[in-house]
Amino acid sequence: MFWPSAAVIAAFVVFAVVGQDRAAETVGEVHTAIVGDLGWYYMALVSLFVIFALWVGIGRYGDIRLGKDGEEAEFGLGSWLAMLFAAGMGIGLVYWGVAEPLNFFSSPRPGVGEGEAERAEFAMVQTFLHWGIHPWAIYVVVGLAVAYAVHRKGRPVSIRWTLEPLLGDRIRGRWGDVIDTVAIVGTVFGVATSLGLGVLQISSGLDYLGWADSPGKAVQVVLIIAITAIATVSVVTGVARGIRWLSNINMVLAAVVALFVLVAGPTLFILSGLVQDVGVYLQDLLRMSFDTGASQGEEGTGWVSGWTVFYWGWWISWAPFVGIFIARISRGRTVREFITGVLLVPTALTFFWFAVFGGSALHGQMFGNDEGLIGEDGAVSTDNALFQLLDTLPGGAFMAGVTILLIVLFFVTSSDSGSYVVAALASGGAPEPPRWTRVFWSASAGLVAIALLLASGSGTASLDTLKTTAIIIALPFSVVMIGMCAATLVQFRRERRAYLEARRLAARERIVEEAVAAMEADLENRALLGPPASPDRT
Repeated sequence: MFWPSAAVIAAFVVFAVVGQDRAAETVGEVHTAIVGDLGWYYMALVSLFVIFALWVGIGRYGDIRLGKDGEEAEFGLGSWLAMLFAAGMGIGLVYWGVAEPLNFFSSPRPGVGEGEAERAEFAMVQTFLHWGIHPWAIYVVVGLAVAYAVHRKGRPVSIRWTLEPLLGDRIRGRWGDVIDTVAIVGTVFGVATSLGLGVLQISSGLDYLGWADSPGKAVQVVLIIAITAIATVSVVTGVARGIRWLSNINMVLAAVVALFVLVAGPTLFILSGLVQDVGVYLQDLLRMSFDTGASQGEEGTGWVSGWTVFYWGWWISWAPFVGIFIARISRGRTVREFITGVLLVPTALTFFWFAVFGGSALHGQMFGNDEGLIGEDGAVSTDNALFQLLDTLPGGAFMAGVTILLIVLFFVTSSDSGSYVVAALASGGAPEPPRWTRVFWSASAGLVAIALLLASGSGTASLDTLKTTAIIIALPFSVVMIGMCAATLVQFRRERRAYLEARRLAARERIVEEAVAAMEADLENRALLGPPASPDRT
């Protein structure tokens, strides 16, 4: 899978760089058609993924172990959760923690009331929808299928083997090659896009804080090179060392920044809002999950397509990378432990994060920040929103420096995790891919990001084209995910039947053994007592 994937990536990069306007126009037209015409499909599909994940985790298949019977978990609970959180969406939380609730407060979905309290509640609950159990359910579908195939059935680390129950030996041929190529290309595009757009946020933060005067492309390229270099060292050292250590450091730094904002900000408002918003989220979860905005006409469907459907496509485009990675680190967990850890724990941490940062921003906007975090025209500076919030808090300048370090480390953990997954896929599913392939794919993601950033002029046209392409790739992969759900259920039912049959055989053998033992005991008792006495005839 190495050469086909590398060729496809190189061809697209040339297309996006050389024919920048034409590439953006073509990709944009395809994306508009998908988002505009298939929004209902994405809304229904992702909601069904949530139902699938909850049903499998709660039901009778929860005791199945993702490994050999009796095998212990490979990583401790703390390190496992840290790697889940850092690889899954840690960088997105830092980037959107302040900006997304502010965007929804400023420009809510059509049909939301005009009052500030109503808009603030909508902003937080809608953010919870986009970052809560839905994206993690997408990761569960892929991660569970891969973990079962790899750890239980002994298959290589690859997407194709998850469909073996449906396609049989055909998965070894071109169908499997196409599936793995799509996974590799989508992962590299996603990592490269995150690198490029993330560096723009870091450079914007440096400029806002006065630490660098309008950093240009040269500074951004240096930042990409530095992040890629650290990620390369991490991915070469492997999951058990570099990736795990960096993920643990990330969690500590994230906790420090979040606790600082919680204490220095409007603490009571944050905690009260968290409880209230989680309650509204749980109450309205079913309705929001299937809400396409159709009742508000084209304006409503346009808003849902531009935000919710966009997110669902983005999470699906990341599913091969995140799913394979969480499968790799989940050996020895039961299905119930896997789903609980992947679905519920990161969701709870995500809600807390948005309540702290989004709640602080909304409080400042509603109750006393004279400058405000929303411009007079209603615009929100997405790149600067987090730093604007920190600037309003005592000691915010120092914490802004810690936040920039946190952003860098989150990008490193996303990059090294993605490079590890791509190297495994391109090496035929090797659980420990050769180091040179890890270095190659890590460097490739950085080079793609640099090439597209430099080709974008003063804007981010090529990077946006790449991001949009990654979401387009999500459409065919969503069909693969439907197959994964079906294949997983087939495998689980087979194992369940085999388990019940083994129990019946064991119970039958035990009954026979007990009956034989009872007969032997009876015979022994009769032998000890001797023959029965003759009856007295007198």
